[in-house]
Amino acid sequence: MAIWFESEISLDHLGQLGKGTMGDFLGIEWLELGSNFLKASMPVNEKTCQPYGLLHGGASCVLAETVGSVASALCVNHNMYYCVGLEINANHLRSVKVGNQVFCVVRPLHIGKNTHVWDIRISDKDESLVCISRLTVAVIPRSKNL
Repeated sequence: MAIWFESEISLDHLGQLGKGTMGDFLGIEWLELGSNFLKASMPVNEKTCQPYGLLHGGASCVLAETVGSVASALCVNHNMYYCVGLEINANHLRSVKVGNQVFCVVRPLHIGKNTHVWDIRISDKDESLVCISRLTVAVIPRSKNL
């Protein structure tokens, strides 16, 4: 069963949403939109690494929050609600060197009226788990000021 509010969503549409944002700057690309998951990738390069030439933990959090927040936005009537990150945690399990790419899959743990909670898994090209994150998103009526 699909969890998305609108039935006609495309990867091209998702790409247009993020133009000029941090996700765009870091090179996040949308790869797959399933009935209950969203998948994206991010390069490990000079924009996403730390001084040792490894994926920066903060970049992993940006990837997780970007993909999770977009997933929340896809679950609601975007004309009526904002979806914003409320809390994120991340366990960094494995390093990834510059020149590689990571892949992020987000799936819902809870889709409520006021909050969404997402399970986010970031893996390398060999599907080895790099980071596991949980994101809580607040669903705010647009009638309220942000």
